[in-house]
Amino acid sequence: MSSTMELMIKNIIIQQKEERDILLNLKYVNRLKENFIAEYLNTGLIKLITGPRRAGKSVLALQLLKNKTFAYLNFDDDLLLKNFDENGVIQTLNEVYTGYEYILLDEIQNLPNWELWVNKLYRRGANLVITGSNSKLLSHELASALTGRFVQIAVFPFSFAEVIQARNLITPGENEITPTQKGNILNLLATYLQNGGYPETILNPSISKNYLSSLFDSILLKDILKRFRIRQTQQFYDLANYLLANYTNPYTSNQLKTELNFNSVTTVQKFIDYLEEPYLFVNLTRFSTKIKNQQKSPRKAYIIDNGFIRARSFELSPNFGRLLENLVFVELLRRNYRPGLDLFYYHTRNNREIDFILRKGHKTEQLIQVCYDLSHLKTLKREINALKEASDELSCNRLLIITWDKEEIIESNGLRIEVTQALNWLQNIHIQK
Repeated sequence: MSSTMELMIKNIIIQQKEERDILLNLKYVNRLKENFIAEYLNTGLIKLITGPRRAGKSVLALQLLKNKTFAYLNFDDDLLLKNFDENGVIQTLNEVYTGYEYILLDEIQNLPNWELWVNKLYRRGANLVITGSNSKLLSHELASALTGRFVQIAVFPFSFAEVIQARNLITPGENEITPTQKGNILNLLATYLQNGGYPETILNPSISKNYLSSLFDSILLKDILKRFRIRQTQQFYDLANYLLANYTNPYTSNQLKTELNFNSVTTVQKFIDYLEEPYLFVNLTRFSTKIKNQQKSPRKAYIIDNGFIRARSFELSPNFGRLLENLVFVELLRRNYRPGLDLFYYHTRNNREIDFILRKGHKTEQLIQVCYDLSHLKTLKREINALKEASDELSCNRLLIITWDKEEIIESNGLRIEVTQALNWLQNIHIQK
């Protein structure tokens, strides 16, 4: 390696160290418990942190390592990528970061053949924390190169509980809130329902529409179009916009092929997979005891953050029912339910829909309906009848309706249906009488 190249790499790493030190001194919402941090770092496995762009992966990694000595490389840096030389980089890291315990590799998926280099570092005993914005790419490549040698954390935009913490509306550890606090929190929840939970927008809600619209386009361009060298650019954008406009609604690949004038179903399915990889959309399959039926059934597309819906202005007025359903789905992801494995939607024999069924092993653990407004008797009867029918078919008695403002227990034909406010389901708190 020439002395010019060596100097270039050194300058890049020193500059990134300065950026790292600035970030370490900022205050953040604490997203991890101390005992989890200790347990997570003590493993000799590679620590993989994945999630959508700008959701807080880098911050989470810094929180993990804030009391440790660690070296830092950010691969969201064109200069580093253009001048990357693995031997030169390691040599300079050892020079700039004396005696480091860990190496943090940020947005590693931008480095070509990154998994080969990571594998080499791991074999040499490096303790690695890596972040990336591409779920399938990262997990597939790590699984191929490092079978069983990594543990993974998925990071999503802020949950509502984290938003409350960020806005200091409840003191940590407080189990009860006053009616005044509840009013403030409900107002915040109404904003969260439409603006979502991206960290940048929580304290600056006025920028949310422009910020999220630009982020949506950036994910499409940087994480998908460029990476996969897609030539049918307009069709790809049409598909992304269609799924966003029709979030929570069922679709089939054949339907999309016809409506969007694709040449083949295979291309539609490939593009849908691409949209899932950077955690932009997540698809939910319909549950059936027969795998073939599951595969043939329509899927439902959910967007990773409600703010994208408002930012792209597809709705003339907010559809609070669909927004609440999307919000509940993403919260279920945070609670480690995995679509297609233990999280599904369901249709009864009489074609009554259950929004979410939670599975545990071979058993159905819970049935969840999401209904923003239960004030009309017809709506209430529809939700109850769907739950009763599905309860019988799936042998499940844990029945839940999540709504905006009702809190009650409904007893019907020996079944107990819990109706809970979204506020209480999202954040386990109690209101003082």
